[in-house]
Amino acid sequence: QEQLVESGGGSVQAGGSLRLSCAASLATTSTYVMGWFRQVPGTEREGVAAIAGDGTTRYADSVKGRCTISKDNAKNALYLQINNLKPEDTATYYCAAGFSGTPFSFLVPRNYAYWGPGTQVTVSS
Repeated sequence: QEQLVESGGGSVQAGGSLRLSCAASLATTSTYVMGWFRQVPGTEREGVAAIAGDGTTRYADSVKGRCTISKDNAKNALYLQINNLKPEDTATYYCAAGFSGTPFSFLVPRNYAYWGPGTQVTVSS
């Protein structure tokens, strides 16, 4: 079973940047789709970005141009660089693996089987 652990969250001012990391216990980054999601209490979890084994990426419209998802297959690690952070980016960010579905559904949370505990990102104005 895959185990995921996120890190890199924190409190930043609007306009700042953060790089989130996700450590995977299995060698999944080179082969399978992995994704980043975020959730604000009381709202549904939403997809932020995803990357396939071949490097194909998907981004939510809300973060396009500000986010870059990447991976290091040698380290079984997944990353999310977020630039020009906005207060509306405040959320708990989750790493996900164990995708099952089509490329059009990379950003659908229910298509992922494994989740990390999350890392909090707080952006102040």
